[in-house]
Amino acid sequence: MSRLQVQEQAVDSEGDSSLYRRDEEGTQSSHRMLGFSDALLSIIATVMILPVTHTEISPEQFDKSIQKLLATRIAVYLMTFLIVTVAWAAHTRLFQVVGKIDDTLALLNLACMMTITLLPYTFSLMVTFPDVPLGIFLFCMCVIAIGSVQSYLLMVTVIFLPHISKATTWCKDKFMGHRESPAHNVEPFSIDLHAPLSKERVEAFSDGVYAIVATLLILDICEDNVPDPKDVQQKFSGSLVAALGAYGPQFLAYFGSFATVGLLWFAHHSLFLHVRKATQTMGLFNILSLAFVGGLPLAYQQTSAFARQPRDELERVRVSCAIIFFASIFQFAIWTTALLHQRETLQPAVQFGGQEHAFMFAKLALYPCASLLAFAATCLLSRFSTAIFHLMQIAVPFAFLLLRLLVRLALAGLQVLWDLWPERPQQDQGEPETQSQLLPASC
Repeated sequence: MSRLQVQEQAVDSEGDSSLYRRDEEGTQSSHRMLGFSDALLSIIATVMILPVTHTEISPEQFDKSIQKLLATRIAVYLMTFLIVTVAWAAHTRLFQVVGKIDDTLALLNLACMMTITLLPYTFSLMVTFPDVPLGIFLFCMCVIAIGSVQSYLLMVTVIFLPHISKATTWCKDKFMGHRESPAHNVEPFSIDLHAPLSKERVEAFSDGVYAIVATLLILDICEDNVPDPKDVQQKFSGSLVAALGAYGPQFLAYFGSFATVGLLWFAHHSLFLHVRKATQTMGLFNILSLAFVGGLPLAYQQTSAFARQPRDELERVRVSCAIIFFASIFQFAIWTTALLHQRETLQPAVQFGGQEHAFMFAKLALYPCASLLAFAATCLLSRFSTAIFHLMQIAVPFAFLLLRLLVRLALAGLQVLWDLWPERPQQDQGEPETQSQLLPASC
């Protein structure tokens, strides 16, 4: 077999590889550019929490400092996160009607992405110098530039570029001679604001946020919990194991926080596995959920530091519980909203009476209930500590697996009772399939 034949077979086996090639008109598929944009936007939206997590709060001034933190920096973080996600949603809607791009559109998109990457810097200026208006001015200029590039330049290019291309082709044919080419109909450009969001891009953006949050947790461990060689020699007699043991609460906080991020992602993945299309309201609740997911590094920083004073310790646990509660309750709101139009938005398995409806309810209600339970424990139990809180975080995934096992055992017991029931009606015997569909299946 010749090398040319091998190359042809390789190209044919790729299936959709032709989508990524440039055609004769110099256009190309937008799939890879959209993947790059989604990754960049999810990173920018998530790293906004870094100026907040790196805020130094002394144990003596905890109450005053945390009030200022919640009133200013967290509020500005949430506002900035929403601005980035609004820009992402506009980007998604724009490119839902753009199948291919050319060099002009690609460069304009890069200009928009470059402007968005400046938002964390302007946000840091606003946080560091709250009394100087320059930071606010630069932040506003970035937002205006993003809107100008994305909402006007990109849209104007998409609207007028086909007409300009057609006029250029006509002039070229007149001066250089007519050549046969396929006819191109210039269709009017329009965006349906009520159209569902692209499910694939919603999942990609959400996965990016969860991945960056998990990464920020380990970066904090690498930055703050690596022992100084001099301290290992002087304080721990050269024993690295003893030096690492001093950071035990921080490592426990990391494992608990990572378990929370991982299980929240699993609940999100399980939900969107059964979603057919994402409506505007579902997209809004998803953005709000991701905004609080982005605050989980702040929860880690709060519960991994200043564990010596019980009162301050409980205050930090309550802040963490609030962040986890809102991150999970908005996930539950996505599913509740989808149930209102379940025939269009959800697969039959998770609709009312479906096989996995009850189990999906349990998955999405797990963290709201657990966070409320932990918050109530901080109010009722004076000996509640961050160590207990993080052990609860680590225990939640195991409790979920135990719940799954109990559900399976309960279903098996119900099936045995159903088979042993002697006076079962005849019409029910002929419809075992229908009865089994009403029972929740395993995850």
